[in-house]
Amino acid sequence: MQIKKSFRLALLLISLSIVRICRAQDDLFNKNPPRLPELFGESIISTNLYERDMALSPDGNEIFYTLQSPQGIFSTIMYMRKTNSGHWSSPEVAPFSGHYSDMEAAFRPDGKAIYFVSNRPLAGDSVKDFDIWIVEKNGESWSKPVNIGAPVNTRENEFYPSVSANGNLYFTANYPRGKGKEDIYLARWERDHWAEPLSLDTGVNSAFYEFNAFVSPAEDYIIFSSYGRKDDRGRGDLYISFRSANGTWKPARNLTLINSEKLDYCPFVSFDKKIFFFTSEKNSLKSVYAPSPADMKTLKESYNGIMNGQGNIYWISLVSLLASVTNH
Repeated sequence: MQIKKSFRLALLLISLSIVRICRAQDDLFNKNPPRLPELFGESIISTNLYERDMALSPDGNEIFYTLQSPQGIFSTIMYMRKTNSGHWSSPEVAPFSGHYSDMEAAFRPDGKAIYFVSNRPLAGDSVKDFDIWIVEKNGESWSKPVNIGAPVNTRENEFYPSVSANGNLYFTANYPRGKGKEDIYLARWERDHWAEPLSLDTGVNSAFYEFNAFVSPAEDYIIFSSYGRKDDRGRGDLYISFRSANGTWKPARNLTLINSEKLDYCPFVSFDKKIFFFTSEKNSLKSVYAPSPADMKTLKESYNGIMNGQGNIYWISLVSLLASVTNH
């Protein structure tokens, strides 16, 4: 009898957990973005695994993000979509991902294509360096990925594509010709091809590390991460630079409202200009257990929890974020 009661209780708890998760999926955007950073999609998208780089489609009906293994050995692009009934599907591997390390999906502003990064081979089955690839949308499905080729892709790694409304492509690379140890590059779209990529001016790039940039479709501002600057709080902070009337980038400013002592990166702004998403490795782990020592139960709960430092996706009102910059 006691076994039957325990079994029924276990089933009840599982059922309640499933209901809670389903409601959380339905509630992803059922409130206004917060004025201070909060976990996005807690227990659905942001979990005790390593999630990073958010991409929301222009129509708001599709989500792509990266799920990365410990130590970055493998990464795959995950996918969620809003069904006809208005509910969000459970996360699953994107139809064009799962074989090789893929990450950093970025929608073209028209919503008809996605750029992403992959080490998949051009031929055969041996991995190569990371290049930028593209998939086109065909109705409800996606085409076979195509490598966008030279002059953007080289024998070096190219990361984190971001595309403006006129087709200009921004990305990260550590070419020897750069200004620093890693730079943000721009490849201008010229009718039917990209021009030779150029490192952005010193309003953005420095002698340190600049990486993972989001550019607005109008190219009036760019948000990126940098590591090594005097005002860097930790392993990398998010910065914003506005474009001046003459086309140069104004000196970047630290987004202090959202930065932590850990790595903060992977910026993205929703196409309706309401939400700012980013990834952070901030955590709630303790470095000291005193006066009482840690026990196994406590350690397991801490290391298996969402705030275990594995990386999560956060969201905040874009208006609140921009106000924090203009008011200081």
